Amino acid sequence: MITTIIVVLVILFFVRKIFTEFLSESANPLSASDHLNQKTIVQGKFTPKTLQRFNGKDSNKIFIAVKNRVFDVTQGAAFYGPGGPYENFAGRDASRGLALNSFDPAVLTPVDQPIDDLKDLGKLELESLESWDEHFENRYKVVGTLHENGTVTGEDNLPE
Repeated sequence: MITTIIVVLVILFFVRKIFTEFLSESANPLSASDHLNQKTIVQGKFTPKTLQRFNGKDSNKIFIAVKNRVFDVTQGAAFYGPGGPYENFAGRDASRGLALNSFDPAVLTPVDQPIDDLKDLGKLELESLESWDEHFENRYKVVGTLHENGTVTGEDNLPE
């Protein structure tokens, strides 16, 4: 019962935030059109270990990986940065947590392990993940792609 209440509150909080941001973008047609015209630019190749530093604590940038794409969510620091409800996803592959709608750090794959293939997810979980992926695609800039540890050499291709 308490878990259900917590989940409902988190969902309501998220819906309110989306609605508030939607209204603010609707009030300024230039910002909405600029966002729609923004092209997806891949700037870097990340591994779970190199992505980890973009957590809002070790860097002023906050990146999150979803389905092997890395998004710059710095503008959503209130959600993804230190103290935010999604802070455990910062600098990490958040795919499984988003698919399961779980904030539990236990659902995150350790950064020294292979990238989660998500093959054991059910239909509803995959639909949830797809919905989150669309949310990130529509709201945040793609700054790179996620690759297995050891497949990317050097960090010279990472954004500053």
